[in-house]
Amino acid sequence: MSLSRRHFLARAGAMGMLGASGLSSSLISMPALAADTTGYKAIVCLFLFGGMDSYDAVLPYDQTSYDAFAAIRPSLLNQYASNGAARDPSTLLRLNPDNAGDLGGRQFALPPEMPGLHAAFESGNAAIMANVGPLLEPTTRSAIEADTARLPRQLFSHNDQQSTWMASAPEGAQFGWGGRFADLALTSNANSNPLFTAMSAQGNTVWLSGEQAQQYQLSPDGPPELLALQYPPFFGVTQVEASAALEAHFRNQGVSSSNLFERDVTNAMRRALDSNAQYAEAREQVTPITTQFPRGSLGDQLRAIAESISLRGVLGASRQVYFAATGGFDTHSAQATDMPGLQGRLDAAITAFTAAMAEIGASNDVTLFTASDFGRTLSINGDGTDHGWGAHQFVIGGAVNGRRIYGQMPEYELGHEQEIGNGRLIPTTSVEQFAAPLGRWFGLSESELNLALPGLSNFSGSGPGVV
Repeated sequence: MSLSRRHFLARAGAMGMLGASGLSSSLISMPALAADTTGYKAIVCLFLFGGMDSYDAVLPYDQTSYDAFAAIRPSLLNQYASNGAARDPSTLLRLNPDNAGDLGGRQFALPPEMPGLHAAFESGNAAIMANVGPLLEPTTRSAIEADTARLPRQLFSHNDQQSTWMASAPEGAQFGWGGRFADLALTSNANSNPLFTAMSAQGNTVWLSGEQAQQYQLSPDGPPELLALQYPPFFGVTQVEASAALEAHFRNQGVSSSNLFERDVTNAMRRALDSNAQYAEAREQVTPITTQFPRGSLGDQLRAIAESISLRGVLGASRQVYFAATGGFDTHSAQATDMPGLQGRLDAAITAFTAAMAEIGASNDVTLFTASDFGRTLSINGDGTDHGWGAHQFVIGGAVNGRRIYGQMPEYELGHEQEIGNGRLIPTTSVEQFAAPLGRWFGLSESELNLALPGLSNFSGSGPGVV
């Protein structure tokens, strides 16, 4: 495959590179300093790969709803009980939303493995957004059955729905709405070093891909290292001498070229090395976070993000967008065995992250939200569930208008107007409507939101005021 200049610059983010490419962008024509970038604000996307069963994350608690739910999942509930993770009402963590009057007398709860999220909700620092998912327009079961509804492509496909959640198009999409938020922050000169705008703790992701923004890769151990500079001494040359020589080579010092591609490579490499050095220096100037995070991939990712946010003042950052992810939620089988552990690890990592934000005085400045490929079916397949569509998501942070359940909570039964078979929920809140309040809180104007979320105009209303 030929390597284009644009392709190189897009991929360069894997090392922390930023290509100041001068490429044309639809954002370049925007007026400068349009977004509000006063103070500091960061958005953190926590993606749950595989499609989390939100029926098992926000459970029915009132007797009528619970009985309907239990009648559809009897064997699965028995398996939970046998594994010591019972889902009967006596074990559930009841939610007491301030908008209980909007819920038609129905009550809801979290599973016992999520005490941290339950405490955050009850204290007003977390909210639930009901039945979110990709949509092209408001859609009902009747419209789908009449074949008059426009639907997202490749529904129920993992890769395509992950991409559609992140970038409003199936696999192969170029730009995600997190990256477009970052683009708009860059247009407003929000950060001293543009590279510290879109930050990923889980590799390159389309959600963070922008037309200008490039992704900086975080690790629990600090900035990404150029492995070649870590080689041991060879041929009688000390490691210091070898590293200096290799760095000079990668910087292409003393060399000029008329080749545009070669200059881009050189500039990207220099920026990568300079930015990594700046990040490492910033870590030396800031007191390390003392909050203990759970061991494991997700805990490490959120710790790396928390540390990065703690450097915001030294790095001169006022707007940042972060990505973390964990997997294992494709629970076609063994759900009662696997799901409690998944939920417990998720809860512990988010709880530690929330505590870290309080430690560094950023509780009101950072908003974390969950997302997933899709929800799952209410019907079971024996010991698991199958791919769904709409799902409930959490939004956490001191700026959240919490202790509320936003959107339309569907019934825990089959055959209603927002269900398309086997309990697959037709979303009642689109991803764009879910993202819009986050963008407004981030500082984007309405015109900027429509640039970042092109499908937003297909839905009426300004989106729920979750932040």
